[in-house]
Amino acid sequence: MNEKSQISSLRTDFQISYASITGAVFGFALIIGAILMGSRNYLSFLSIEGFMIVVGGTLAVAFMSYQANYVIEALKGIGLMFRKAAVTHENLHRDMINILDWARIVRSRGLRGLEAEVQDAGIKDPFVRYSLDMVVSNYTPEEVRAMMETAADAFYERDTTAARVLMSMASHAPAFGMVGTLVGMVIMMGNFKGDIAGIGTGLSVSLLATLYGVVTARMVYMPPAAKILQKQEDLRFRNYLITEGMVLLVDNRSHHYIQDRLNSFLKPGLQQKTL
Repeated sequence: MNEKSQISSLRTDFQISYASITGAVFGFALIIGAILMGSRNYLSFLSIEGFMIVVGGTLAVAFMSYQANYVIEALKGIGLMFRKAAVTHENLHRDMINILDWARIVRSRGLRGLEAEVQDAGIKDPFVRYSLDMVVSNYTPEEVRAMMETAADAFYERDTTAARVLMSMASHAPAFGMVGTLVGMVIMMGNFKGDIAGIGTGLSVSLLATLYGVVTARMVYMPPAAKILQKQEDLRFRNYLITEGMVLLVDNRSHHYIQDRLNSFLKPGLQQKTL
């Protein structure tokens, strides 16, 4: 693969995570299967009132606590849970190869040669594009490191906001389940002297609200929050690797030195062999 195609290969691939889909299907299948095996009155596990209290209350608190765009981004993150991470420790090797190719360009044609090559490649990754701008801007290695580490940390803090919103929703959902339980108990107590059928309605709301609160917290909000954190931690690690590589480019280090230094970021079986 030539230098230009190596640089152009920096893109985001969206692939389905079959492991996440399998886990979600298996988890809900266990719950639904237990219901089907234990009861023939399946509709008794449906409660519009309990659903409104738990889901509606959780969303209301989320919009009260965070800016609307953060909450919307968090809700979208539930669906993104079923996508594979674009950055993993296994594909860091690709980024290392690109940095080594850029090192060859710098050694042969200088930073201006790298700038021309990058402009032709049309890189879309915002962090890589920013880092290359720093390399060709005549900053010292220490200045490049400081600015890129700040950028990497800022990317992480900004992109993990959705995870924090989801974790907050996960903590509120069981609490609103308890609210539904109290509402159901009040309904039930109020019908002791009246319509006896109302006792069953109140008890249904009471128990199902708790069920909905626990299930949504553990199966809907917490898994995507954990997946977002994992993805962003991997991305920050990758950005630190790129930062180290860019600093070495500015410092005009040799190809072999850059290779040996970046190999320390990779798993032993994935390290680049001496070329």
